[in-house]
Amino acid sequence: MRTPFTPNPAHPFQLVKFLSWSSLLLILGASVFMVVVIGNYAQRSVMAKDKEFSRLLAENLNHQIYQRFTLPTVLGFGKVQLKNKAQYDRLDQIIDYTIHGFKILKLRIYDLQGRVSYAEDEDLLGTKVLEPQDMHSALEGRTTYMVQNTARSWWSYLKLNLPPQSYVLRTTFPLRTEQSLSPAHQGVIIGVLQFTQDITADYEKIRSFQVMVTLVILISAMILFVLLYMIIRRADRLIAERIQEKERLERELHQNEKLASMGRMLASIAHEIRNPLGIIQSSAELLAKKSAQANDVGHRLAQAIFDESRRLSRTVNDFLDYARPKEPKMAPVSLSIIIGQALEFLDHELQKNAIGIDLEVPESAVIKGDKDLLYRAIYNLLANACQAMSGAGRIRVVWVESEKTLIIDDQGSGFEPDMKSKYVEPFFTTKDTGTGLGLAIVSTIVTNHGATMHLDTNPEGGGRVAIVFPVRT
Repeated sequence: MRTPFTPNPAHPFQLVKFLSWSSLLLILGASVFMVVVIGNYAQRSVMAKDKEFSRLLAENLNHQIYQRFTLPTVLGFGKVQLKNKAQYDRLDQIIDYTIHGFKILKLRIYDLQGRVSYAEDEDLLGTKVLEPQDMHSALEGRTTYMVQNTARSWWSYLKLNLPPQSYVLRTTFPLRTEQSLSPAHQGVIIGVLQFTQDITADYEKIRSFQVMVTLVILISAMILFVLLYMIIRRADRLIAERIQEKERLERELHQNEKLASMGRMLASIAHEIRNPLGIIQSSAELLAKKSAQANDVGHRLAQAIFDESRRLSRTVNDFLDYARPKEPKMAPVSLSIIIGQALEFLDHELQKNAIGIDLEVPESAVIKGDKDLLYRAIYNLLANACQAMSGAGRIRVVWVESEKTLIIDDQGSGFEPDMKSKYVEPFFTTKDTGTGLGLAIVSTIVTNHGATMHLDTNPEGGGRVAIVFPVRT
């Protein structure tokens, strides 16, 4: 069986979209900033380590060349002449021994004019290939470093596994004299040392670290965004519910104010009408009885006056019941008995219109309520169901114990979805006759019992009224 009713969801609070997207952009922006800052810091740290290592290697080369080659050569030959095969081979041997295992790609020594004095390729000897800015810095006693990307393709910046020699560090270092017999010659620049190292492995470590940091920060950011989004959605629902509740209370307040003033007016009018109406009704009844045997025009007029005065009396009673609703006297009530009494009273109308009843209310269907008021409410609902059906059909009355819900289905025209809130308003009716107080009185009785009434559509066609009673412990 279908659920008797479906509550309308609150309209989504539009600010949540702005907060969600702005939060996502803010989190992503902060994440990218952190990735850049941490990545640059890591890269600077690794580069500082490589430069420090290059400086120490250059100082060691300077020491080895001066102590093991320059001084002995000057003492033995009088001066350094690398064109001399023996001197060149001796220097080459010292350099190979010193840089062995340090991944030095190429190493050159320049004289003070910038010409090559030593190189791995002897054809370069005597050529002038040192760049002027490097020469100028070396002559001023400064060590310079230059990182070169040999790949030179944009996608190489995205690769984690780089080919060898993708990144090289070029170090230019001034060669100096060390301890000598003359203090004046100590620390004098005698040449320029330049060598390059393969630092591709260090860049791979930097990129791996950057990728790891990026993933960690982005995952953390997404988790934070999801949590923040859930909090915003929760706050959105609470705000929407509060706005909806506020609007409902305002509508009820205005409605109650309107109905209170209307009730006072109706009660005053009903009181003024009730007494003379009672006299008219009793007099017409007496005249109808006395003229019953005559069966003339006087009898028919008296009977018509009696019938209309009785109908008017019911209308006055409806006004009074709505204007001054009774406080329910709560006690255990059997719904099956109340429904049986209402059907018994409607039996003539049901038979006249060939309307059948499918009753699925067990004797165990017991709730706490006011027997008289509940009878009035159920009678009105069954009467409305009969009137909604233009001809023969069936009315189904069901009790759902698990949901404490009484359902009344008919095969009439049903309820207009856009007008559900209108049907329970006083004096609103879709019938040619009637006061429009039937469902309004039922709604008041149901509300005073702490229950809720929902107007819906019967899945098989027609209208459905579901009364959900509170679960009392």
